[in-house]
Amino acid sequence: MEKLQQWWRMNRLSLSFKNATIIVCFFNIAILIFLLFLSPSSSRKLAANHPNSDEVRIRYIKESEELRRAMEPVELIKRVKEIANEAYQEPEPGQQKEAKQTAAVDLISRLNNFRSNSDASSLKALEEWRKRKTEREKQRGVGKNVTVASNLNKQG
Repeated sequence: MEKLQQWWRMNRLSLSFKNATIIVCFFNIAILIFLLFLSPSSSRKLAANHPNSDEVRIRYIKESEELRRAMEPVELIKRVKEIANEAYQEPEPGQQKEAKQTAAVDLISRLNNFRSNSDASSLKALEEWRKRKTEREKQRGVGKNVTVASNLNKQG
């Protein structure tokens, strides 16, 4: 028993990280080789049991495509296309002229209303601005006279 413990202590100390890494790598490679040889044999057995697997896959694909087509909102798509076509259709020449004339009349009336409202308000605003400007000029003139007089008094 003591010899076993001594052997364990000696081997444990001699087992380095490098050696441990090499052992783990070999173990992983062995498992990989085992799985690679196992995989093809199992798929061959399944293929042998189901010789028509391609036909089954094709049928499955066709069924899924039919289901997808059945779920498409065909009527909704048609209606959307109709609405899009209606939006891009040009109106008849008579309707187009009437629409342009009504738009022009509406625009002219809106401009006239804007001008009449803006003329009165702009004139009023202009008068107020002139009054304020003249008041400022008077205050500046008075302020300049005071500063000129104070400068003369300081110099004299």
